[in-house]
Amino acid sequence: MYTVLVIDDSPSMRRIIKDMVNNIEDFEVIAEAFDAYDAREKIKEYEPDLVTIDINMPKMDGVTFLRNLMRLHPMPAVVISGESVRGNDIFDDGAVGFIPKPEAGESMISFGERIKENLLNLTFLLKRYTLKKPRPKKEVKTRTLEVNKKNHPDMLIPLRPAPLMGKKIIAIGSSTGGVESLLRVFKNLTNDLPPIVITQHIPYGFSKSFADRLNDNSSLRVQQAETGMVLENGHAYLAPGNMHMTIERTARGEYQIRLLDDIKISHHRPSVDVMFRSVNNAVGGAAMAVMMTGMGDDGTIAMKELHDNGAYTIAQNEASCVVFGMPAKAIQAGAVKDIVHLDEIAQYIIEFSKNKRR
Repeated sequence: MYTVLVIDDSPSMRRIIKDMVNNIEDFEVIAEAFDAYDAREKIKEYEPDLVTIDINMPKMDGVTFLRNLMRLHPMPAVVISGESVRGNDIFDDGAVGFIPKPEAGESMISFGERIKENLLNLTFLLKRYTLKKPRPKKEVKTRTLEVNKKNHPDMLIPLRPAPLMGKKIIAIGSSTGGVESLLRVFKNLTNDLPPIVITQHIPYGFSKSFADRLNDNSSLRVQQAETGMVLENGHAYLAPGNMHMTIERTARGEYQIRLLDDIKISHHRPSVDVMFRSVNNAVGGAAMAVMMTGMGDDGTIAMKELHDNGAYTIAQNEASCVVFGMPAKAIQAGAVKDIVHLDEIAQYIIEFSKNKRR
């Protein structure tokens, strides 16, 4: 069974495409998205084998989304759009198929047949793609139910806050809008900072290339995290897509990364709550936690725990967020000391490293 994510801002068109795809043997629409940002979240949650993309969408047009998708997380994508004049260009941007939306007078039966023919012609490519994907521990329908259940961080990592402050660490959590926002922050960071750990909600396949982009646009050494890495000053570590990142304190007083391939926490893997809680357990009040733009409330539980243990906590303000979800929830929970604009976050991090912020 090949799973499909349908991306279109029109509810009626999403419903039509969904019904037609579900009528094709071995194809199932696992989720729908109404714009590019919603699509990014749904890709992380459902890990589809194929996406269908409309061109005319709000916030970010389909062509831009397609190019970003191919650059960061190449996967089979079929454009279903009324802009037939752009059909040939779509293939240059990385699409594997183009299906014009029905013109005036065309029956839905004819449209459905065109969708069926196009998707069936892609089965050889989808088979190759799915063989390379990490296989889920459960069947897709079971995983869908797992997504709808919000697991508390207690289910994965116990709360054992460090009673004494260790060496400084900066921990950053972000989601929707976080990719570009993190790039803006990292361009202004100096290379003499304590270790930085980052959990950005990101699908499998995006994280390595994103870590490379951060590295290329920062004076820090940024890399995708691996189990066993010892944290170093002037370095930043990004949680891999589809893996939780935790920090543990060794007998020598060093901080070491441990990745966990386990259940989603707060609807996500990687989860900000998991990372923040592990930082609290290892570092305690010597940590700085930064909550940036994102949808939902992942990170709120553990950020409040960090705050209550004496850590310095800040959140991005509403005006500079793409989605004021995660920061808003942390603020409402009383987990945040300072609320700052995106363009001020780098300076706050630098000042924290110099003992000017607590």
